[in-house]
Amino acid sequence: MVKRSLVAVFSLLLSFQTLANWQTLQPKGEATARHESGLVAFQDKVYVIGGRGIKAVDIYDPANNTWSQNKPTPIEFHHVTPLSVGNKILLVTGLTGQYPKEPPLSHVWEYDPVTDVWTESFEIPKNRRRGGAGVTVHQGKVYIVGGIKLGHTSGTSNMVDVYDPKAKTWKVLTDSPHIRDHANAAILNGKLIAFGGRNSSYHEPEEFGAFMREVNDKVDIYDIEKGIWKTLKSRLPIPTAGAGAVVYKDSLYYAGGEHAPKAANNRTVSFDLTSKTWKEEGKLKRGRHGTNAVLIGNKIYIAMGSGNKGGGPELNSIEVFTIK
Repeated sequence: MVKRSLVAVFSLLLSFQTLANWQTLQPKGEATARHESGLVAFQDKVYVIGGRGIKAVDIYDPANNTWSQNKPTPIEFHHVTPLSVGNKILLVTGLTGQYPKEPPLSHVWEYDPVTDVWTESFEIPKNRRRGGAGVTVHQGKVYIVGGIKLGHTSGTSNMVDVYDPKAKTWKVLTDSPHIRDHANAAILNGKLIAFGGRNSSYHEPEEFGAFMREVNDKVDIYDIEKGIWKTLKSRLPIPTAGAGAVVYKDSLYYAGGEHAPKAANNRTVSFDLTSKTWKEEGKLKRGRHGTNAVLIGNKIYIAMGSGNKGGGPELNSIEVFTIK
C-alpha cells in the first residue's frame, strides 16, 4: 500500500513537472501594456504590434532578455496577426477605431523592422475587409480565414482569401465550413487549419455581449491543392477567442483565449494531425487573450493581452514555454 502511494505521488509530481513549464520572464526594460495586439517573430526577436490606441512597436530580444522600442504605428491597429514574409512584417487584416463599431483596415500595411518604416500597400477589396481573422503564411503567400467586418457588431464570416505580397494579388478561395472571428489559422503538414474564435455578430436584446459565449470548438481543415474543406471529428477542448497558436514540427499548440468565465483561459493544448488527438500541456502563469503567440526555435513566447474577459487588465508581461 505504501509503495502504491509513493508511485502515485511520484506520477503526480512527474505529471506536474511535465505540464508546468511556462515561465514568466523578467526582462530588462519595460514593454507597453496592451491587448488586441499582435506578436510576430522576426530574425529571432519578438515584435509586439498594435493594440487599442496608437502604441509603439515593442521588441523582445531573447538573446539578451531585453525590451526595446521602435516608433509608434502610423494609425491604430488592433485585432491583427502580424506575419513575417521575406524582409518585412505584414498586416493583411485588422481593425481600427473604438469599440464596438471598429472598421476594418482598408489596405495591407508593410513594416520594415530595420528602418522602422511603415508603408500603406495593397488596397484590400472592399467586400473582403475584416479583422480578427485567422491569418497564416505558406510558401510566401498569406491565407486569411474568417474574421468580422464591423468590429464587435456584425459580419462574422467564413470567407477565405489568399494574398500574394510579391505579386500584389488577392484571390478569393472556397468558404470554410464555419463562421468565426477572433480566430486562428495555421499550416500543419501542408494543410490549412482554421480553429478557435467565436461569433461576435451574436447579440441578445438584453445582453449585447452574449457573443462571449458563442465560441467555436470545430476544427476545419483545407486541402490547398484540391480546394476542399472538411471538419475534423476532434474538437478543440478549450474553445476560446483571441488565443495564441503556433506550429512546431507535426503539432499545433494553442494557449490562452477569452470565453464566458471572467478570467482569461490559462490552459495550453497541443494537437497531432496524424492521430487527430489533443493533449494537455502546461498552464500559463497568467491567463490572457487578445494576443498572439510566436515560435523561436523550440520555445513559444506569448506576451501582452488582457487578463480577464473584455479589455482589462492590460498586461505587459511575457512568458515562455519550452517544447520538449
